[in-house]
Amino acid sequence: MKGDELVIDRLTKNFGNKIAVDRLSFSFSPGVYALLGSNGAGKTTLMRLICDILSPSSGEVRFNGREIGSLGENYRDILGYLPQSFGFYPNFTAEKFLFYMASLKGIDKKTAEKRIEELLESVSLSDEKKQKIKTFSGGMKQRLGIAQAMLSEPRVLILDEPTAGLDPKERVRFRNLLSVFSKDRIVIISTHIVSDIEHIADKILIMKNGELIRSGTAEELTDKIKDRVYEISTSYERLCEIEEKYTVININTEGENAVIRILSDEKPTENAKKCEARLEDLYLYCFNDSGVKK
Repeated sequence: MKGDELVIDRLTKNFGNKIAVDRLSFSFSPGVYALLGSNGAGKTTLMRLICDILSPSSGEVRFNGREIGSLGENYRDILGYLPQSFGFYPNFTAEKFLFYMASLKGIDKKTAEKRIEELLESVSLSDEKKQKIKTFSGGMKQRLGIAQAMLSEPRVLILDEPTAGLDPKERVRFRNLLSVFSKDRIVIISTHIVSDIEHIADKILIMKNGELIRSGTAEELTDKIKDRVYEISTSYERLCEIEEKYTVININTEGENAVIRILSDEKPTENAKKCEARLEDLYLYCFNDSGVKK
């Protein structure tokens, strides 16, 4: 069976004189896609356009060949969405909240009972399902938000900064959950935490100033900067000088010296050694415009 296809075609969104999304085109098929970009890059606006919450200034979003606005409720039925700021009813218990969301999504009671039990277990909230949401920590609320987004087993799942507020253990569990869930589904995640998507994203889209500046697998993208990541062992006296000239990714102590990982378009010093490029390196390279500071 042919999988679903979500297409954004020359999509543009203006807010007054500001261009938030600028003629962006891309085709999504089942898999995990990560949107990377700094604050203000246009990631949230793009997600709201895909969810049909915002109307584009020009261009369109199509699901299986049809413009999403013309699909109406049929599109919302196959869509799961977790916005950056998600509203809860503080006096609802976690379980009652999910039953309420299930009713809004038109899920019958028997199906909802089974699905809610599975999801509460998946996001580690089974023991707290009878507790009121107002007693929850930020991380617990975020996990509940993830559960509601996955409630109807959507064919398109949009998650805006889903790991905000999660501790490292919860983030790993979320990544594992998403890897299983994404089979035969389109999953789009917006984040600025590179480690959250480095190993689960099939494709990575990097946005800057509303434009899509790079896309590809993690391997394809990091290959583009494979000759620009170096490691230098130097004295602490030279550290300030190096920081002024190059983008420093990491500093480790090694006896009397500092071992520095940097980005540079050229070999920075005679003793510099090339390193294997990582996605975090690419992110810093893209948002510094160049590995060498001007």
